[in-house]
Amino acid sequence: MKRVTASLKTKILLLSILPLVMVTVAVTMISLTQAKHLSEQEIHTFEENLLRSKRQELQNYVELAMNSIEHIVKDAQPGDTVAEEKVKNILDGLTYGEDGYFFVYDRQGVNLVHPIQHELIGQNLMDLKDENGKMVIRDLIEVAKKGGGFYRYVWKKPSKGDLEDKLSYVVEIPKFNWMMGTGLYIDDIAKEVASIRLKVTRNIRNTFFTVVVILAGTIIVIALVGIAINMHASQLADKRLRELAHSYVQFQVSQRRNFARELHDGINQLMVSVKFRLELARDKLLKQDESAANDLNKGCDVLNMAIQEVRRISHDLRPIQLDDLGLESALHSMIAEFSERTGIQTNIRLELPEQRLPDDIEITMYRIAQEALTNIEKHAEATQVGLRIWSREGYIWVEVTDDGKGFSPGKTASGIGLLNMRERTELLSGRFGVKSKIGAGTRIRAGFTIL
Repeated sequence: MKRVTASLKTKILLLSILPLVMVTVAVTMISLTQAKHLSEQEIHTFEENLLRSKRQELQNYVELAMNSIEHIVKDAQPGDTVAEEKVKNILDGLTYGEDGYFFVYDRQGVNLVHPIQHELIGQNLMDLKDENGKMVIRDLIEVAKKGGGFYRYVWKKPSKGDLEDKLSYVVEIPKFNWMMGTGLYIDDIAKEVASIRLKVTRNIRNTFFTVVVILAGTIIVIALVGIAINMHASQLADKRLRELAHSYVQFQVSQRRNFARELHDGINQLMVSVKFRLELARDKLLKQDESAANDLNKGCDVLNMAIQEVRRISHDLRPIQLDDLGLESALHSMIAEFSERTGIQTNIRLELPEQRLPDDIEITMYRIAQEALTNIEKHAEATQVGLRIWSREGYIWVEVTDDGKGFSPGKTASGIGLLNMRERTELLSGRFGVKSKIGAGTRIRAGFTIL
């Protein structure tokens, strides 16, 4: 039984923890997903802002370069090789920073200016592809023909000698049919974005571990509290069980004491009286005294009283009608006797199940009704009494009501009659209640679990 109870308590504890774990995990995952999504948006915004500043910077550089050659281009004629050379020389000398320079290509893709990679000058790079498969020069020329713009590709970074991501801005010099532009390497942006993304990932991971630690701590606390509550409940249950066992023993002792007293004060005295009458009649018969018959008659009367007393005690111990006819008939008989004896009007409503109740419940309900009627007869001064039995929600209920003078339950609840009824009910783990008010009658109700 203890193993089953412990298993049930464990299941209840798990059922209380499981929803908490599921909700916490769900909320945590949703929060982390949203945080990751928001961080990606912020990183994207940060990257766009950096690229925007790079674009603006490239446009400024190209405008400065165009301003530096504007006076030559303005006065030059198509095919003016002298003007072209002057423009090449000016653009070849325009550098900024460690990796900043200007490049020029004609419409056929031939490189005309490249201050850093001189080996490219004069080569046709129209079909050149970067590591991503982009036709870099062809695409740059097309962007320039469309009025100029930005283009992103992979190119060798002079300061490192490695291929890096590069953003260029190109325009067209229509008079010479040239494409001119410059570019900035944006590997630093990629590094900053990667660094920020790494920090965000680390923060999300730390948050997740923190939530896991908090959840584990919460589960441990709940488990400890649950164990403490279970231990406390078990101690209370054990205490209550001991109290019930003690009450049961006291009840048995009280019943036996009453039975012994009734045998001693009732049957024993009647038997002694019969013995005395018989001995007296015997002595008179030996003396041929005619009054012996009178003593024999009195002895028979006392013996009859003894027989009635034995029947009463037997009925109190276990009503014969309860075994022979069942609870309903026994209660009807008891109510009829009560009404005939007291003259009190009675109302009885019994809604018993089709199958007989367990023996211990039947005798307890009978005794509660009997004890309640005894109290009404002795104390209530009632004119109407009601007895009702019904079943509801797995319980069978017995209720006795009267319209007598009532009492204050707080002061009278310790009376022997009410104590007997309460103890009888609690020994079967039932529910017992008393409701009374001075001048407004009394209601006694007891309920027992039925399968």
